[in-house]
Amino acid sequence: MRRVRIAGGAFDPHAELADFANGRESAGGIVSFLGQVRQEPGDAVEALELRHFAPLTLPGMEQLVVRAESHWPLMAVLVVHRVGVMMPGDPIVLVACAAKHRRDAFASADFLMDHLKSSAWFWKREKTGEGWRWIEPRDSDHADLTRWQDVP
Repeated sequence: MRRVRIAGGAFDPHAELADFANGRESAGGIVSFLGQVRQEPGDAVEALELRHFAPLTLPGMEQLVVRAESHWPLMAVLVVHRVGVMMPGDPIVLVACAAKHRRDAFASADFLMDHLKSSAWFWKREKTGEGWRWIEPRDSDHADLTRWQDVP
């Protein structure tokens, strides 16, 4: 089972995960990752906006999931990625992978997040008191991708 979607508004990660886990009793492990808009003490971030190119985004996300499914024996995958303007604490992305063995679930979720963070079809900008500014992936985000060179 594969569920991949782009959310144009808020989504409830707890409900999404509960629905995903329902009926997965044969899975030895379900691993999930929730990314949210970060605001550290003293941080000036007021909002975050994610934009995307619709004709490529969902097909690209689905193709990424197919790559994960072809490399790890997964029972199910869930990817929900938000676009639009979000506030600190709002969910941005939820990735969940179910597998017979926990290591496959962990590795595939990690693979998906590394790619969504660094080479996906989203543009990110943040708003502070000084206005909006575009954010590029960090060098460390790109370096994380080198771990997955053996995944076709």
